Amino acid sequence: MNAFRFTVAIVCAIVCGGAFAQSGADVVNTKGCLTCHAVDQKKVGPSFKEIAAKKGDADALAAKLKEGKGHPKAAASDAEIKAAVEYVLSQK
Repeated sequence: MNAFRFTVAIVCAIVCGGAFAQSGADVVNTKGCLTCHAVDQKKVGPSFKEIAAKKGDADALAAKLKEGKGHPKAAASDAEIKAAVEYVLSQK
């Protein structure tokens, strides 16, 4: 019986975890990225298309956002930062 409960708990965690995941577009919208950036035009910062055109390294961009080096530190989880970076780099 304990193995069954454990299996059910694992399945629920996987299903619920997926339900709470935000898309990259949702993250850039809810975390305020669009205050300084736009998809296709320069605002305070470069457009997402400009950032994607530089063919930047996703890990380097995520570190920049997480650590606040050359960009204000993002108040977001690692998963949210990853989703946002993937979204931005997809805007070619």
